[in-house]
Amino acid sequence: MMKRLLGGPGTISGFILRFGQCAFGAASITLMVTGFGFSSYTAFCYLIASMGLQFLWSFGLACLDIYALRRKRDLQNPILVSLFVVGDWVTATLSLAAACSSAGVVVLYSRDLNMCATTKRLTCGKYQISVAMAFVTWVLTAMSSHVMFWILASV
Repeated sequence: MMKRLLGGPGTISGFILRFGQCAFGAASITLMVTGFGFSSYTAFCYLIASMGLQFLWSFGLACLDIYALRRKRDLQNPILVSLFVVGDWVTATLSLAAACSSAGVVVLYSRDLNMCATTKRLTCGKYQISVAMAFVTWVLTAMSSHVMFWILASV
């Protein structure tokens, strides 16, 4: 029997965790895409790709949580949980790498080169908020990954 943990698959708390991942990932994408000239920077494009993958993964699992809650199905079997663990690990790693690389570019341009003050066309504020949203998405994904790991370890 697997342990029932807060944030596990097929629970309301798991759905809320996945919904948060979707919302913050979508916010990060939206802010980055609406910023001027984001496509000129590889790290920002990688952030959009990573957050897009994170959004799709979390949205799929949120839909699965809704299905399990409505049908009163148990999603905690070893095969499904191991799939969730691997998916969460992959998306968490990609999200952290994208957020860190984008944060490095933002710090370089806003603090080190002072380009945000001299080039008014750069929307550094949007870039900074987008990166912050990406880090929040990563934190939520890391929490989910941690919960899934402990559920899998309890088998």
